[in-house]
Amino acid sequence: MIKTFTQFAAIILIITIKLFPQSQKVWFPDDLNIQPFTANVIEAKAGFEFLLAKSEIRLNAGTSRDFYKVSDENSTLSFGVDFFTYSLLRSESDFHFPVDAIDYLFGLNAGYKTKDEDKEYGFRLRVSHISAHFVDGHFDYSINSWRNGRSPQVYSREFIEIFPFIKFGSLRFYSGFTYLFNVTPDNLGKEIYQAGFDYYMHNAGFGIFSPFIAYDFKLSKIEKFFGNNSFMLGIKFGHYESKGFSIRFSYLSGKSIHGEYYNIREKYSSIGFNLEL
Repeated sequence: MIKTFTQFAAIILIITIKLFPQSQKVWFPDDLNIQPFTANVIEAKAGFEFLLAKSEIRLNAGTSRDFYKVSDENSTLSFGVDFFTYSLLRSESDFHFPVDAIDYLFGLNAGYKTKDEDKEYGFRLRVSHISAHFVDGHFDYSINSWRNGRSPQVYSREFIEIFPFIKFGSLRFYSGFTYLFNVTPDNLGKEIYQAGFDYYMHNAGFGIFSPFIAYDFKLSKIEKFFGNNSFMLGIKFGHYESKGFSIRFSYLSGKSIHGEYYNIREKYSSIGFNLEL
C-alpha cells in the first residue's frame, strides 16, 4: 500500500508540473475542489443516520480534505486525503448504543475540473484502503457467542477508482469505475460500476439553505452481479459547494455497506444529519 501511495504521489507531481507551469498554488485550501458525490455511500461524512424500523444507528466520523490546489483561469487540480469510518450501532434501552460493526477507509485522492461557458466537467481519482471489523457490541454475552451466529471474518480491499462528471449549474451527472487490486474474501468481484446525479436548488430563493435530491446506482459482484440503489432527499444549510450542515432522508437497497455483512441483502430508510467539514 505504501508503495502504491508513493507511486501515486510521484504521478500527480509530474501532472502538476506539466499542466500548470504558471498558476496559483495553495496549500491546505479552505474548501474541497470536488464536492462529495451526495448519494454515493462511500464518502466522508460526520454525523448520524437513524435507520427507520430497525432500531439501528449509523455513526459516520471522518473527513476528506484537499492539502494542495493549483489553478489557472478556468481549471483546478487538487490533491487530498480521506480518513473516515462508518459504524453500525444498536439502539437499546437506557441510552445504550453498543457498536456492532465498523468500517475504516483511508487513502489519497486527486481532483480536476474545468469550466466551459455554462458547464463544468472533470474527474475525481481515489486510491484507498477499506477494512471492516466486528466490535464488542456484536458479541452476545448472555449466550457467550457472536450474534446471529455470524463470527468475525477478514474483510479488506485496496482499490483505485475514477469518477468523471459533468455539471450544468448545480445539476451534476457522474459515472464511476472502481478496480479492486487486492481484496479479501476472494469471492468479491474486482470491478464496480456506478452512475448517479445530485442537484442542489441553491437559486430557488430559499436563502441560506438549499434543498437537494441525489441518486446513485452501483453494480458490483459477489459471485454474480447485483445492483445497489441509494436515493437521498434533504436540505443543506450553508453554500451548497462549501462547508455546512445538512438534514437528509435516505433510502438504500442492495447488499450491506458494512464489510462484515457484505453478502447480506438489506432494504431500509433513514433520517440523519451531516456536518460537511
